[in-house]
Amino acid sequence: MPATHRERHRTERIGWLRATVLGANDGIVSTASLLLGVSAAHATHNDVLIAGVAGLVAGAMSMAAGEYVSVHSQADIEEADLARERTELRSDPSSEHKELAALYVDRGLDPSLAKEVAGQLMAHDAIGAHARDELGISEHLRSRPVQAALASAGSFATGAAMPLLTATIVPEANLIPVVAGTSLAFLASLGAFAAHAGGASIITGALRVTLWGTLAMGLTAGVGAIFGTALS
Repeated sequence: MPATHRERHRTERIGWLRATVLGANDGIVSTASLLLGVSAAHATHNDVLIAGVAGLVAGAMSMAAGEYVSVHSQADIEEADLARERTELRSDPSSEHKELAALYVDRGLDPSLAKEVAGQLMAHDAIGAHARDELGISEHLRSRPVQAALASAGSFATGAAMPLLTATIVPEANLIPVVAGTSLAFLASLGAFAAHAGGASIITGALRVTLWGTLAMGLTAGVGAIFGTALS
């Protein structure tokens, strides 16, 4: 018997891609903006680097906590729906069979075929069939809080390290233009990668994140310069 061909779809990447891209983007934008804002306020090079390291640690932990709480809330809802579905399958399997068959009829199957399909699927894996076709919960799209938290924290730290390392290397006099320029290049590369992985336009993806990164860094640098002058 020939081996079964299994297609890989881009939707399987949704979980890790979202957390990774969001974390890295936030790491680059927030850390670069923080570095530029503090530098524009006429702080010393050491003060700029200390602010950057503090921003990296705080941001990574904030991303991890926020992602964990958010995704865990979604996981709790999924588990509650599955528990309710299991109870209904035990108490009234006939109604559940009719409900599943009706879903297949709505999707275009003949009523008699829909009943047969629903019966076979429920005999094989009743809760799996109802989770997938009634609740929209599949194994590839299940919420994974710990995985999402670790991915967000790691990707944020990786993204934040890029402008921070740049600020460490370049002289204080060139810090603002070099950090801004390299950070925008990092953002463009990240946007292009995310778009490629998701099957979208690479140019559009790169321009989208670069635009918002430019806005964030420009506003933060402006605020730093204003308050740095006012408080000096």
